[in-house]
Amino acid sequence: MPRMAAIDVGSNASRLLIAEPAGEDDFRVLYHDRIPVRLGHQVFITGKLAPSAIEACVEAMRAFKLKMEEHGVEHHRAVVTASARDAENADELIDRVRDLGIALEAIDGSEEARLVKLAISKRIPLEGKRALLVDLGGGSLELSEVRHDEVRYSTSLPIGTVRLLESFLDNGQPVSEKQYRLLVEYIDRILQPVADDFLRRSYDVVAAAGGNFEAIAALCPGPPGLIPSIDVRKAHQLLQRMKAMSAEERMQVFQLRPDRADVIVPALCVLDAVAHIARTDLFLVPGVGVREGIIYDLLCRKIEGREPQFEEPQSVRAAILLGRRYHFDEAHATQVDRLACQLFDALAPIHGLPRSDRLLLRVASLLHDVGDFIEYAGHHKHTQYIIEHSEILGLSRERRLVVACIARYHRRAPPSTKHQGFARLNEEEREKVKRLSAILRIADALDRGHRSKVQHLEVTLGSREITILVSSREDLSLELWTSERKGEYFEKLFRRKLRFLAERRD
Repeated sequence: MPRMAAIDVGSNASRLLIAEPAGEDDFRVLYHDRIPVRLGHQVFITGKLAPSAIEACVEAMRAFKLKMEEHGVEHHRAVVTASARDAENADELIDRVRDLGIALEAIDGSEEARLVKLAISKRIPLEGKRALLVDLGGGSLELSEVRHDEVRYSTSLPIGTVRLLESFLDNGQPVSEKQYRLLVEYIDRILQPVADDFLRRSYDVVAAAGGNFEAIAALCPGPPGLIPSIDVRKAHQLLQRMKAMSAEERMQVFQLRPDRADVIVPALCVLDAVAHIARTDLFLVPGVGVREGIIYDLLCRKIEGREPQFEEPQSVRAAILLGRRYHFDEAHATQVDRLACQLFDALAPIHGLPRSDRLLLRVASLLHDVGDFIEYAGHHKHTQYIIEHSEILGLSRERRLVVACIARYHRRAPPSTKHQGFARLNEEEREKVKRLSAILRIADALDRGHRSKVQHLEVTLGSREITILVSSREDLSLELWTSERKGEYFEKLFRRKLRFLAERRD
């Protein structure tokens, strides 16, 4: 039976989980380990990983590699979260770990939230419920709203326990009233912009992930149940007691590990703030996180050969929310998305891309004009920048860079290695951009007037010519003229002539 491993290199500790499939869509844990490497030490202050932290992390990965070999692991995924996202010298760590035979991947907050949601949903039934997922790490806080088992909104905030500890507190010392006020004020300020978006709502379930929340659940348990929980009132009382203690005293009184005793006060402050805004007095703590999410992900992709039921609808919704932030023409964007999907499906024998790439085209179609918010003349370049620097749920940073290029090339010059964004992609990614941007150009041209005239497309594939029959109740002269011009890149790329025909519908 194939064995899988998940490695989560966090800002406060590195964790390994080795498992094998057990029954339908589940796994059995064979081995797990946690090594207290504080990779986030100093990085949130200096912007660089400390040399000592890199050395300690490499040694931890060496130990994990030996355990993976002992257990005969066939598939693995290793990720590093906020500490590497914020570090100028993250490549040094990633390169050294790669030399050990572990492909360490720096993931963004949206991918971290996706993995956590995948893990939590296996332990807590979320169908038919509105849930708030709270994932607190050493460098960041991920918040996700889930409705009917789908993530509707997700955000990553710079509120991690190590980050807060090193920014506001004296390491290991009792917390003064001034420090406490600054800490609370900072957390409230970072939470405020998202509070009105989705925190100030009524939730059926509030579920928390992260080692600090698991420790708090043991100290402040809620009502007995199948899932451990945190009583928020007890946690607030614990915060008032703990902030007057040193880390050494917390270790002795509450039997905490050294690397937990100093960060638990910032964790309690974050819990207190989120609970207040979300109007909840109970956090469920299922005891799962990124590692378990990775295993479920590997189980789907590598063992069962399918995509987890997550990406397309939720990533599309995230793209629409991003577009609204930049006041995009939503009617035009959704029309181009609809037409691009029809073209992608009908042209599958020509473009030869896997079904999963349809999502890349959809997100690029929805966001291709967001750069208008900055300037129309060069909006395709501004669009590329916005997509590259925005988190989109379900899209890794690498896939987001591909989407950014697809959207950039919906107009003007075709893809070229003279352009920095396109040049940094690998050959496979460049080919995706070429083919998908060629399709996007046609879809965009077919809504040239932003009036959603086109009702339906019918595509006929020939050995030398592709005929696209366009149906509408209105005159399509402008749309067909524009499509012929913007279709030239498609013709050159695929070496087939495009022929556009209009069909008038009453």
